Amino acid sequence: MQVYTLASGSSGNCTLVQTDRAAVLIDAGISTKRIVTALAQLGLAPEALSGIFITHEHSDHIGGLSTFIKHYNVPIFAPRTVANHISWAIAGVEDFLTVLVPGEEYALADFGVTPFRTPHDTPESVGYRVEADGAAFGLCTDLGHVTDEVLSAMRGVDAAVIESNHDLEMLRTGSYPVPLKRRILSDNGHLSNDAAAELAVTLTESGTRQLVLGHLSRQNNLPPLARKVTAQALESAGADLGGDVSLAVAPEKEILHIEVKAGAPC
Repeated sequence: MQVYTLASGSSGNCTLVQTDRAAVLIDAGISTKRIVTALAQLGLAPEALSGIFITHEHSDHIGGLSTFIKHYNVPIFAPRTVANHISWAIAGVEDFLTVLVPGEEYALADFGVTPFRTPHDTPESVGYRVEADGAAFGLCTDLGHVTDEVLSAMRGVDAAVIESNHDLEMLRTGSYPVPLKRRILSDNGHLSNDAAAELAVTLTESGTRQLVLGHLSRQNNLPPLARKVTAQALESAGADLGGDVSLAVAPEKEILHIEVKAGAPC
């Protein structure tokens, strides 16, 4: 199974998950032009997509969806409240839409896809666990804290994209208005670098060997800083970083490739 983060951050999010026979997107928060261009770079036509799985209704996750479905007949999958918002916001989307139930696996092409609830400042938000070819991948961004449901869903994935949104000190001393800072720091906001590091350690203890830090804030974080915090936590926990375990940061606007293999070192 191949995973490509096409975009990751507050300005837009889109991830491709692919086998030799099928491909799906998680989120479409960038323009249709950018999605199509990125797929072309990977030798894939939009018509080859089996579906688009949506995590939640914020524009950096669905911003490109309305234009995309005008040009390509690709099924869209989302939990009920998210699906309701998409139906209200995008004319004609009902013809493409399938409602998912968090905690229940959905079979599509080569994939088994299981949504799981994430605590975020929107009526409903989910992450996804995707299984194919004996390997498992988990995507978990946009959450204010790590719940037991999140841990249960992500436990044992071979590779994971997890949120490392902000550095606490940069956020607290930065230019954001106080209400926005409080929202980000709340239990329904976003994970800090420290919280991401803690989650990364927990995942490696359950067998995860490929970790990608995603959804970094452009204003309140730096990729080298986010990586440093998690790397130090992993090494303190005894992980063989660079050997048994790999750690990367998803770029905001460039493609990052992850080859996901069951139980294999990076």
